[in-house]
Amino acid sequence: MDNLDAQQSFLLDNQHFYSSETVRSYRISLGQFFNFCGKDYDAIKPSNIRVWLSHMEGEGFKPRTINLKLSAVKSFYQYCMEEQKIKKDPTITIETPQKEETLPYYLSKRRLALLQELVKGNPRDRAIVETLYTTGVRISECLNIRMEDIKWESRQIWIRKGKGNKERFVLFTHECAERLNEYLEKRSFESPFLFASPRGESLSRCLIDHQFREFSGELGFKVTPHTLRHTFAAHLAEKNMPQSYIQELLGHANINSTHIYTRLRENARKKQYDRYQT
Repeated sequence: MDNLDAQQSFLLDNQHFYSSETVRSYRISLGQFFNFCGKDYDAIKPSNIRVWLSHMEGEGFKPRTINLKLSAVKSFYQYCMEEQKIKKDPTITIETPQKEETLPYYLSKRRLALLQELVKGNPRDRAIVETLYTTGVRISECLNIRMEDIKWESRQIWIRKGKGNKERFVLFTHECAERLNEYLEKRSFESPFLFASPRGESLSRCLIDHQFREFSGELGFKVTPHTLRHTFAAHLAEKNMPQSYIQELLGHANINSTHIYTRLRENARKKQYDRYQT
């Protein structure tokens, strides 16, 4: 069996387990790998794979891209071992390159102000933007907030079922309380949900995503509900709030998920330094 037949066999036998995009990606990656090595699949050695990885790194491929291509090769050889097409897996000693830590995209205070200005004429949209920004909740959590979950006196909201069905309390500001009250006073229908449709049902995620795409088009920069969650955490980190507090407010199970915002704070400080030095 030659390289092409082996690849076809691998992809056909696994097509029910992989998405069409994964099949396409694996086909391209395996083709590139064998073209580079110039050897039959059963003659490949670990050193051949390491040379290929070094070549991609030298060509400027990002770690994530290299990982995806290596994943295709590893999956292929795991299949070959299971089908007894080879006696030894050449990828077994190949370590996956460390992924590049990318900083989350968030809004500067100026861009946040532009968004707030854009939606100020619509009490509901203004309230949604303010709630997402001042609480840091996920959009799914925001849309599930019930009126009974809000503690107006202490300015807290009970998030009943966060990620992993974990509950927590989040805080909101006086400004947010004013925006919520303005929206609720002008709402002409009753609903158990904070943000609801005229039929009293919780607003749909599709509707909110559509609204934010329109905001992005009008503003000229990307903004999504999750952008506001990142913005909430980044702005608190820039003000030196302890990571453990931010972790609790975000509902992160692992503090490592929150550590990225410390990097954002360091990045912001470097930008300020660069501005002062120019």
